[in-house]
Amino acid sequence: MDFSLTEAQHDLAELTRRILSDRVTPESLGPCGEGGFDADLWSGLAKAGIVDAALPASVGGGGFGLLEQCSVLIEVGRAVAPVPYLPCVTMAAAAVAEFGTPDQVERWAVPAVRGELVLTAALADAGAPCGFAAERSDTGWRISGAQTAVLSGAFAGAFLIPASTEDGVAVFLIDREQTGVTVSTQQAVDHADAALVEFDGVETSSMLGGPGVDEWLRLRGTVGLCAQQLGVLERALELTAEYAREREQFGHPIGAFQAVRQRLADAYIDVEAVRLTLWQAAWRLAEGHPAGEETACAKFWAAEAGHRVSHTAVHIHGGVGIDVEHPLHRYFAAAGRLEFALGGATAQLRTLGELQRHAP
Repeated sequence: MDFSLTEAQHDLAELTRRILSDRVTPESLGPCGEGGFDADLWSGLAKAGIVDAALPASVGGGGFGLLEQCSVLIEVGRAVAPVPYLPCVTMAAAAVAEFGTPDQVERWAVPAVRGELVLTAALADAGAPCGFAAERSDTGWRISGAQTAVLSGAFAGAFLIPASTEDGVAVFLIDREQTGVTVSTQQAVDHADAALVEFDGVETSSMLGGPGVDEWLRLRGTVGLCAQQLGVLERALELTAEYAREREQFGHPIGAFQAVRQRLADAYIDVEAVRLTLWQAAWRLAEGHPAGEETACAKFWAAEAGHRVSHTAVHIHGGVGIDVEHPLHRYFAAAGRLEFALGGATAQLRTLGELQRHAP
């Protein structure tokens, strides 16, 4: 495996950081737990070529892939930017580009990469049963069920829905405005972008690809979550290290105290563990190798280390660390959300155990 970053990864990351640094500020974000989608920022990223760059040329993209998407997601995490790059690009649009028909690509993927439409996928957590079930009907399929905390579901125009069928799990592409679809906005710890998506006998013939699309979505979505978490933790640790150098107690910077130094050192090791396992899983997926174990391992570290690093950041900041209006709180909230999305540390260990149990 080769962990060296490509020129495209460097360029996309640099451009994304420059745009987000200029446009994402505590004032522009508003109170934590509100908002969740900055349409003007999303449109600006699309015009700069960031949204479509890491997608196939078949949808008007730059022809890059998952590794480049992860580089962008790290910067999105560093800025805690309210944009749906993970669910829209890394998960939904990429899946439509890979498995969709030309009509599906033209109707859904192309507007998504232009920043004109938000797509998302209603995935259950790792190890949890599928939230939807589909049965055959006269017109194709009839889907019922529900999924809570769908990423960017409050702003999505269409959903990729994995549903249990008699032959396994199939993925369907469903318009938000279709009869029988109910979308209820939910407030998460960092944004108000999540949604409870409920289907009541939704009729469709729009299946996406064949068997295995749901696993394809899950693996790439999980790796994307790890990349975004890496950005969140990386920046939170930087802010904490800066604070430890500047904040004085008993006539010395608190960073000079052994206990503080040890916690910062442990946090640094945790962040590097997230980085290593992320790129291992992303590289294997990008190269077409089996990556179930590597992806579960990466998400375990993103969850477990994410919890430790975010709490270390709050503790070292002391009183201001628990101020919900302090910039650090946004990173604490984002890390907590990403810790549990698509399954926390325990769920990932169970997944690893199952994969090991069935290994040849």
